[in-house]
Order: sequence, then structure tokens, then C-alpha cells
Amino acid sequence: MNKKKLLLFGIPVVLILVGYTLFGNTADEDVAITTKVVKGDFVNEVIISGEAQSTSLKKINGPDDIRKFKLRDVKIQDLIPEGSLVKEGDYVGRLDPSEVNEQILDAQLNLETAQSKYTQEQLDTTLTLKQERTAIKDLLFDIQENKLELKQSIYEPPATIKKLEINIERLERDLKEKTEDYKIKEQKAMAKMVEVGTEVSKISKMLEELRNLQKSFTIHSDANGMVTYAKNWDGSKRKVGSSISMWDPAIATLPDLTKMESKTYANEVDIRKIKKDLPVIIGFDAFPDVTVKGTITNVANVGEEKRGSDIKLFQVLVNFDENNENVRPGMTTSNRILIHKEEEVLMVPLEAIFSQDSISFVYAKSGLSIDKKEIEMGESNLDVVIIKKGLNENDVVYLSKPEGLEEKDILSIN
Repeated sequence: MNKKKLLLFGIPVVLILVGYTLFGNTADEDVAITTKVVKGDFVNEVIISGEAQSTSLKKINGPDDIRKFKLRDVKIQDLIPEGSLVKEGDYVGRLDPSEVNEQILDAQLNLETAQSKYTQEQLDTTLTLKQERTAIKDLLFDIQENKLELKQSIYEPPATIKKLEINIERLERDLKEKTEDYKIKEQKAMAKMVEVGTEVSKISKMLEELRNLQKSFTIHSDANGMVTYAKNWDGSKRKVGSSISMWDPAIATLPDLTKMESKTYANEVDIRKIKKDLPVIIGFDAFPDVTVKGTITNVANVGEEKRGSDIKLFQVLVNFDENNENVRPGMTTSNRILIHKEEEVLMVPLEAIFSQDSISFVYAKSGLSIDKKEIEMGESNLDVVIIKKGLNENDVVYLSKPEGLEEKDILSIN
């Protein structure tokens, strides 16, 4: 009976001890997170957001003459809603004409003054020349009268005759001087009239141009298309209350929706991977189910700092290789740039890779134990890395470093 009891109680104890010996030291391994080596398609992408814009657009500008009349900043008084479809000649908006109106009033006052001056000059000239002509006629009459008297005085004493001759000579000399003076005064009066008349014409012309400028402050489209607001220097869109200047007179644009691109910016890390002609899948925040194919057409060589940030960003332009009627300028885009792709390759998560003395290795299960196995890696992305040598499909590797294996040797690649 004692032997039977010993067997009944001893066998379970032995089984427990054997189980602990075989499996107890792997308890930590069971808790550790593992994963399998998988085979599939490797894709390395850079995803950056951008903004859709047309590569071909027609600007709707304010009047050209604002530069001529030194209107530095003209406010936008009214604008039709962005996205409106317009035809050539349709109303687009209106500029604030208050400064032009002030210049028109000033020009009208100046014109009235100039016209009054012109009228006064006409009267003065007419009166002055009339007096001169009268004086000349009087001299001619005196000369004729003296000549007649001289003719009748042939029997008068020589002294009397001489006196009449001298008088006639003096009158003829006065007539000559008076005639010459008249010509000079006439030329001077004409020059003055031309000067005053030119001023009147100049002001009249300017007033006409100002009135035409006032009319042009009502903006109409000169082509068919969809209205998008032009941008200010800081990137914000123009709106009612914004100003245009003689250097930047654009109010809105009419983009060609068949020629679109995404304008985006990449950071200093990603820009090293991005090259011209790489393929891109373009998505849209407004239409999650819509994507179009694209191609990188330009990568900036020089970075620029964005306001409020010290990070250098590099402009990247992505051309739309296909059109979609839903896409509009200004829409936010998501650009998936395909950097590298390989099919049917072995991959593990980046967390499974460790290094020692410049040797890359993984912790891989080998039966009931764990080996440190050297690997040869290929391309990687933010999640996984390609394994070229050292592992097989479905091998189990650890995502964290198991305890107690620091001194274990690394198994070299066969």
C-alpha cells in the first residue's frame, strides 16, 4: 500500500518538476511580443499634403491706369462668390472709387479755373489787339492828312513845307514801330492763348481718363471660366476689404481646370528621397474616394522658411496626369509619393532589428530556444525593412530584446 501511495503522489510531482524544467525558463519568452517573417510587396512612400492649383490661369486684374494716377492701394468693395462660373463680360466685382472720385472733383475744379482763365485771356487779347489796331489806323489817318496838307502847301514858305515833311517822316516811323509792336503783341497773345488752351485740353483729357477709370472700377470677366480669388503676398486670399496695388493688381483668376497640379512642401529629411518624375497618387480631403495619378515635375533645390517655423521646407510640384471634374483649385491634397517598390520580398518590422558592433541581427525562435541571427537588410520604410539574407518566411522574431541573451554569440549568415 505504501508503494502504491508513493506512486500515486510521486508521479504528479515528477511531472510538475519536469514541466517546470522544460517550460519554466521560457515564461518570459511567452510574454514577449513576437511576429513572423512575412513575404509580400514592399512599398516605401512619402506622404505630404498640398494644395491643388492650375498650371494655366488667366488673371482678372484691376485697371492698368491706377499706376498712372498713383493709386497705391485700392480696396475691393464687392466680389462674387469664389467658384462662380462666369462668361466673358459677366460682372465679377467692384473696386472702391472714392479716391478716383476725389481726383475727378479736383480735375473738374481745375478745368473750370483753366477755362475761366482761357476766356479771360481771350477777352484781354481781343481788347489789347483792338486798341493796337485802332492806334495804327489813327497813325495812317494822320499820315494821309499831313500828306494832303503838304500837297496843298506848295506855295507856302520852305520852312512850313519842311516842317510838314518832318512830321510825315515821324508819323511813318511811328507807324512802322507800331506795326512791328502789334505783330509782337499778337504773337505773344497767341502764345499765351495756346498755353492756356493747352492747359484746358490737358485737364479735359485727364478728366476724361479719370471718368473712364471710374467706369473700369466695375470689373468684368474677359473670358469664360470659374472664378478663384487671387492671393496676397502672405498667401491669404483676396476678399471684400482687401487691397490691390499698382504692383499687384490681380483680383481673381480663371484657372484652366484641365491643367492642374498640387503644390506641396517636403521637409529636409524627405526631400532627399524625392526626385523628379517619381509617380504619385493624389487624394483629396474633400473627396476621400477620389484619387488621380500624378508625376513630380519640379523639386526645389533651395529650402525656404515658413512663417512661424524655423524648419526649412522645399517646394515640390506634382502634375495631375489625369483630370477629375470634382477637383477645384485650392482643395487640400494628400500626395502619396512612391519612392521604392519591390514585390515578393521578406519583411519584418523595424522594431525587430538590433545591432551590435555594426552587425545587424534579430532574436529568432529556434525550437525551445532563442538565437541571435545576423541578417542582411535591404530598403526600409517607416514600418518594415526588407530581409535579403538570414531569415525565411514564417520565421518567428522578437520585437523586444529578450532577457539574459547579451553574451550569446551572433550566428553568422550561411
